[in-house]
Amino acid sequence: MAQRMTASAKQLRPDPRYHSVLASKFVNCMMDSGKKTTALRVFYSALDIVKSKIADQSPIDVFATALENIKPSIEVRSRRVGGANYQVPTQVNNKRQQALAIRWLLEACREKKGRPMHVRLADELLAAFRREGTAMTKRENVHRMADANKAFAHFAW
Repeated sequence: MAQRMTASAKQLRPDPRYHSVLASKFVNCMMDSGKKTTALRVFYSALDIVKSKIADQSPIDVFATALENIKPSIEVRSRRVGGANYQVPTQVNNKRQQALAIRWLLEACREKKGRPMHVRLADELLAAFRREGTAMTKRENVHRMADANKAFAHFAW
């Protein structure tokens, strides 16, 4: 069955403070139980912390760069060939890169307990901006898996 495309990409409005569609998409992914105001408050509080720690750059630029650093360029997909399953490295399209980066960033923030969400998000954004942290580790593991399975690249079609 073919996947259905939603109209969310066309209907997505930029966020009120920074006028960024990427920030709006991130807030929608972070939102829980339809509480968009709470998600916006957490996001803006995190960006305020980022602004206080990195004064020479705009916080929305730090956010965009952090997400850009997390995006994977290659991933492994399971492919069944002749009764055996192979992990085949494949290229990742831009939409999936963005979705994976957002998902990994939020997972990294949610698995750390004990501090408010906006503090955890700010720390993870700063770590990803410096190319370190849990989300970057996830990306490196995906790239390492793809590199290890290079021999099966000819099964990609």
